[in-house]
Amino acid sequence: MTEAVSRPTLEAVAARAGVSRATVSRVVNGGDGVREPLAERVRRAVEELGYVPNQAARSLVTRRHDAVAVVIAEPESRVFADPFFALQLRGISKELTAHDNQLVLLLTEGRADHARVARYLAGGHVDGALVFSLHLDDPLPGLIQDAGVPTVFGGRPDWGEGTRVPGSGRGRAGADQDVVYVDCDNRGGARVAVRHLLDLGRRRVAHITGALDQTSAVDRLDGYRDVVAEVPGGCDPRLVVESDFTPSGGERAMRELLARCPDVDAVFAANDLTALGALRVLRESGRRVPEDVAVVGFDDMVPVTEQTDPPLTTVRQDIEEMGRLMARLLLQGLADGRHREGAPAGTAAAPVILPTTLIRRASA
Repeated sequence: MTEAVSRPTLEAVAARAGVSRATVSRVVNGGDGVREPLAERVRRAVEELGYVPNQAARSLVTRRHDAVAVVIAEPESRVFADPFFALQLRGISKELTAHDNQLVLLLTEGRADHARVARYLAGGHVDGALVFSLHLDDPLPGLIQDAGVPTVFGGRPDWGEGTRVPGSGRGRAGADQDVVYVDCDNRGGARVAVRHLLDLGRRRVAHITGALDQTSAVDRLDGYRDVVAEVPGGCDPRLVVESDFTPSGGERAMRELLARCPDVDAVFAANDLTALGALRVLRESGRRVPEDVAVVGFDDMVPVTEQTDPPLTTVRQDIEEMGRLMARLLLQGLADGRHREGAPAGTAAAPVILPTTLIRRASA
């Protein structure tokens, strides 16, 4: 029978370094007040002994768990089928790993899960939360506010009239100045996409939207309308069909478009997966892309765009970088005390809006 190997203790490190237990504790937990020669002796003893701090004890000293919750307000089936979430999680994970923080993934299958997520966050298991893919009627922001958890949002939030903004105690007015979030220029990117289609000589430009209970879809629809308003007859409401950011939703919407407006000659899809579904239906209907109907997507998710037939022209947003920035803003806020209750006014980080770029391929 193999004997269990005992783990090195704080006392053992202190004995090896020739210092007190309290000195070791301060060095291990990142405290101040230890002269550098002593701190170096402690660090060397930690390395020689292979000492691993007890996380529970460390949390009592530092009040930090080195763990961040990532809350995605979507069911599991959507999260693991959409490359967007994988790219954003990759960016978040890279940044958290670089700062020795753990990622705790929380998904919401339905409204019953919101209370579970809120209880977990309020339980003090994590230092903060990164929340994205919110829907306009989502109760999560209010629940997170009640839990008192420092939060950075992915995507521009829209809290609605009378909804308190986390950390501000205010309603809709001025909300965006009080909430830290990372987003891309959805409206500007949509304008570029539609203007490109018009520059190609297309005049019946349709839009397949995303789910309009999400601000990204609303902003892209607004960008589309900004540009088609410049074209006589361009604001035909029949040319806009609501979808849900999925390939099957793109298929349904494209069939509806062709039934409504057989003369459509261009489509701006709210994301690449929607464009993928639209391309399938155009091919089935005998429409050539781009000769008969030009198609532009949004996201530039390479696993999708380079496998479509033909390769998809799309608006690129840096999804992985958005994830990194979300994590970076949260960790910076935790480090400098911005998220601390009672922090001085004006210390909150500003929202970050990343630029978008049109990537031209064969579909338009």
